[in-house]
Amino acid sequence: MLVQQQKLHLSTYSDLYDLIVPKDNLLRKINEVIDFSFIYDELVNKYCSNNGRNAESPIRMFKYLLLKTIYDVSDVDVVERSHFDMSFKYFLGMTPEEDVINPSSLTKFRKLRLKDTDLLNLLIGKTSVTHRSIEGTCPATSQGGLFHR
Repeated sequence: MLVQQQKLHLSTYSDLYDLIVPKDNLLRKINEVIDFSFIYDELVNKYCSNNGRNAESPIRMFKYLLLKTIYDVSDVDVVERSHFDMSFKYFLGMTPEEDVINPSSLTKFRKLRLKDTDLLNLLIGKTSVTHRSIEGTCPATSQGGLFHR
């Protein structure tokens, strides 16, 4: 079940992001430049509106997949890194003390929500529309490799 209203996580530790994640960090820049709300609209029909447990945010799940693409890591590695890497947590919209997902959730997200193989490419394509604003900040983006893998 997908709830449209996202929980507002308040944490006394959220100010740590301003200290730990530099202003010129790639993930901070991506978060500032790209509005990921379109992902919810694209995937809302892939979820049941009145049955089952509350689902993990499709925006967060997509961001996990985007991190996998940017850093070329496995499901297990991206989830493990998001457990301790504050820039990952910031990008994912998590509070510093919030727990991460189970790596198998990424597989389920791809297989159940992104069954249509073009849907992932569509979402990445929509995201890449504004990637030129952050181009040149890392090798993956400067070579056009971030969104074209």
